[in-house]
Amino acid sequence: MPDPIDWGQALPYFAAALFGGYLLGSIPFGLIFTRLAGLGDIRQIGSGNIGATNALRTGNRWVAAATLIGDGAKGAVAVLLAARFGPDTAVLAAVGAFLGHLFPVWLKFKGGKGISTFIGLLLALYWPVGLLFCATWLAVAVVFRYSSLAALVAALATPAYLAWLDRWQLAEMSLLLVVLIFIAHRENIGRLLRGEESRIGAKKTDG
Repeated sequence: MPDPIDWGQALPYFAAALFGGYLLGSIPFGLIFTRLAGLGDIRQIGSGNIGATNALRTGNRWVAAATLIGDGAKGAVAVLLAARFGPDTAVLAAVGAFLGHLFPVWLKFKGGKGISTFIGLLLALYWPVGLLFCATWLAVAVVFRYSSLAALVAALATPAYLAWLDRWQLAEMSLLLVVLIFIAHRENIGRLLRGEESRIGAKKTDG
């Protein structure tokens, strides 16, 4: 059996991992890159979301790519920094980074939908499942041509992948994050059910 946690010693590390992860996750790369590119405020474009999908609606693929990489990297960096102090701190940093992206304090807690950051932290925590997420997203996107549906299916499969590979702590963590992903995508889910969601490659004004 693993040694019991000494909460007196561990609590400061856990708190630092959660808070540090939150601060990293709250960096709004979509907003930063669109402004640097002279494209204005991403919150006034398309859906108003700060993530990579909405950044693509600026018409600048480099901004969208930079946003995707930045949002993924902040999740991965938070995990890798915290992992030096043990797997529990890494998991807390992952949760913190994800919450930071969804609810950034700098933007009045109105952030992105979390997919890029989720991929980044998965790759850092256990890269095989990060790759499985990407493969699942790609397969669903190719068949159905809905980016949101691909993200939701890949997210939903993630806890199952982790449990199958006997990564139970990560499976439990990912289940919590998947619930938040579905909440963040509630408008997309509504459009999917009504048959109103735009397909990949189609012109899109909302989402």
